[in-house]
Amino acid sequence: MSPTPPRRALNRQVLADHVHEELMASLIDGRLEAGANLSIDGIARDLEVSPTPVREALARLEHTGMVRRVALKGYKVAPLFTAVELAQLVDARLVIEPVNAELACASITPALVAELKQTIEDLRSSPTGASYAEFRDYWKADEDFHRIIAEHAGNPFILNAYKTLGGQVQRFRFFAGLGVTDADTAIQEHTAILDAFSAGDPAGARDAMIAHLNGVKQRSIRDSVEHP
Repeated sequence: MSPTPPRRALNRQVLADHVHEELMASLIDGRLEAGANLSIDGIARDLEVSPTPVREALARLEHTGMVRRVALKGYKVAPLFTAVELAQLVDARLVIEPVNAELACASITPALVAELKQTIEDLRSSPTGASYAEFRDYWKADEDFHRIIAEHAGNPFILNAYKTLGGQVQRFRFFAGLGVTDADTAIQEHTAILDAFSAGDPAGARDAMIAHLNGVKQRSIRDSVEHP
């Protein structure tokens, strides 16, 4: 049995996760506008926490591109990605994630298939409304699907590269006020990837991931143009 984490460390992580969630909601729902300064002390006062979990949460958000750190000035809210930036992000994912899918599928286990299937069931059962609180579970299920594949690819260097891209969060910023616009299509694409895993077909898993990400790219560009 693994040892129980120290209470202080556990509480610190819980606080950091809480602050991260609160900031994520404010960023995605637009309550924190692009270019706004983010005061660590001010956020700490508002959320009734110490500055430490705020710093940790902002560092996590910086990796997603949601906030930017300016030398000697602290953090600012980053603007929404442009259509070009969204396309570039997906192009980077196209370099990494099809390889992840192929490698993970090459060492497929029933447990991995079950994990991926569960994320798709979670997608189907999650609300897709217009606020972060309403589509948060859907976004997390989507992130879990891609993360699980990356973690089972067996290459820590590719996994680190995947983590630096920040997943889908930039695209989900465009769903604020609208709700998820492509849930049915995305679920179908995830299911096609799962089918390749279930069949033990690494090449098919790679190709299905490519098709999914190309679909995400097209839809991301459409959403950014239609809902700037």
